[in-house]
Amino acid sequence: MIGKLDDYLRFNELALSLRSQRQELLASNIANADTPNYKARDIDFASALQGALARSSVPGSPLSTTSPAHLPQGTPDGNLLPDGTPVLYRGVVQGAVDGNTVDMDVERNQFADNGLRYEAGISMINHQIRAMLAAIQGGQ
Repeated sequence: MIGKLDDYLRFNELALSLRSQRQELLASNIANADTPNYKARDIDFASALQGALARSSVPGSPLSTTSPAHLPQGTPDGNLLPDGTPVLYRGVVQGAVDGNTVDMDVERNQFADNGLRYEAGISMINHQIRAMLAAIQGGQ
């Protein structure tokens, strides 16, 4: 029974987790907008979600461990998220003299867009839970 509930909520759970990790990357980009030689980073959300869904649906996949300490924590230069999702460098829109590739307009736009999509994901999970409760209570 619990397995079926997990399957029912898995997609939105994984999407929210990835959105949260992406929000941290975007916030890091904004925070380092004045750091010399900082390279703006992001993830390809669609391919990251496909990879996370594939890993979560395969028994014995790398995510099926007994401890969070067993998961790879990325590389020293931060090119992987904890779940193994590759972190990409954003292309240079307008170069800076100090080598920083953060474009604040792009970062603010991506941050707001990702935040709205995160809120939409929360709304979807709330809707799924309400639908399950209605189904359970409908038999009374």
